[in-house]
Amino acid sequence: MREEILNIQENLKLGKYQNEAAVSQGIIQRILSLLGWPIYDTSVVIPEYSVENKRVDYALCHPANKPIIFIEIKQVGHSIGAERQLFEYAFYQGIPMAILTDGQEWQFFLPAEQGKFSDRRVYKLDILERNIEDSTNVFRKYLDYSNVKSGEAIEAARRDYRNIRQQREAVTNLPDAWNRLIQEGDEALIDLLVDKVESICGYKPTPDQVMDFLSTNLQLSPSLLQNPTKTTRKLSQSEKKKSKTSIPVSKVGFELFGKFQSCKNARETMYEVLNVLAGQDPSFLSRYANLPKHGRTRRYVANDRIDLNPSRPDLALSEEYSKEIRPGWFININLSKRTIEKVLRIACQVASIEYGKDLIVYF
Repeated sequence: MREEILNIQENLKLGKYQNEAAVSQGIIQRILSLLGWPIYDTSVVIPEYSVENKRVDYALCHPANKPIIFIEIKQVGHSIGAERQLFEYAFYQGIPMAILTDGQEWQFFLPAEQGKFSDRRVYKLDILERNIEDSTNVFRKYLDYSNVKSGEAIEAARRDYRNIRQQREAVTNLPDAWNRLIQEGDEALIDLLVDKVESICGYKPTPDQVMDFLSTNLQLSPSLLQNPTKTTRKLSQSEKKKSKTSIPVSKVGFELFGKFQSCKNARETMYEVLNVLAGQDPSFLSRYANLPKHGRTRRYVANDRIDLNPSRPDLALSEEYSKEIRPGWFININLSKRTIEKVLRIACQVASIEYGKDLIVYF
C-alpha cells in the first residue's frame, strides 16, 4: 500500500487527475482494492448508487446490496461545500458513514451525529500533507473491508467522534474555567504566582495582593468580576435589618448572633470565628477536618500541619502559613479574602448556622 500511495502522490503533484472520473479510477478504486474491497463485485461496491433520483458515486455495502458507507467524489481541489449533497444522500438512506474526497483530501463523516457538517467530521486526511504511515493507518482504520464487515471501522469512527466532541467542549469551556480560577482565588494558582515573584525578587506578595493583580490585570467576564458575596461589599438592606447591632462597614471583624468582635484583618477574623465555634462545640474542628473536600489542593483545618497542604510541606510547616488554633488542631492562614470567606461559609455549614445572618463578617 505504501508504494501505491507514493505513486498516487506523485500523480497528484503532476496534475494527472483532471476530472472526477480520473479521480475515481486512478485513486478511489486503487485504494479500495488495496483495502480488500472486491471492486468488481457490484453488489458490494456499487457505482452510481441511486438515491431519490440522484446518484452517489459509490455505495460500499455489507451485507451485499445494503449500503453502509457512501463515497462522494469531486475533482481535485473542488470538494469545498459538497458536504450538503452528501449528507442529504446519507440521511435519506440512514448511512452510518459518509466520505467526501477529491482524491487528495479525504473527509470522514458520521452523518447521524449532531451539529454542523464540520462538527460531524471525524477525520480529515490530506495524503499530500501527511506521511505515508499516517495515511495508511487512517485508511485501514476507517475503510478496511474486514474492519467494516466486523463493525470495528464504524465503532472506531464513533469513538473518535466522541473524543473530538469532548475536546471541543473542553476548549469551549476554557475561558469560563480561567475566569472561575481567578474569581475563586484558586490556591494552586496563587501559590505559583507567589513562588515566581519570590524567585524573581526574593519577597513574597500576600494572597490578597495576588488576587488584586489577577482581578485588575487579566481580562475577565464582567459578570464574574462582580462577585455578589465579596466580603468588602456594603451590607444589603435585609442584612442591616437582620443585624441586631449597627456596625460601621469600615470596621474589620465579625458579628456572631448579634455580638460584634473587632479583628485586625481577615486572617484574624477567620481564626477568631473558628476559635469561638470550636469553643461552643468540642467536636467542631474534628467534623470540619473530616469533610471530604476543602480546597482543591489543600485543607483548611487539620490535626497535623502537613495535612494542610500535602503537596507543599514547606508551606504547611511554616508558621507563616498555618497556625495552631487548639491543642493538636491547625488552620491554614495563607489565604486570600475570598478563600477565607469560603472557609467561614463551610464553618457555618458544620456549625449549622446561617452565613450572612447568624454570622456576618467585615473585611
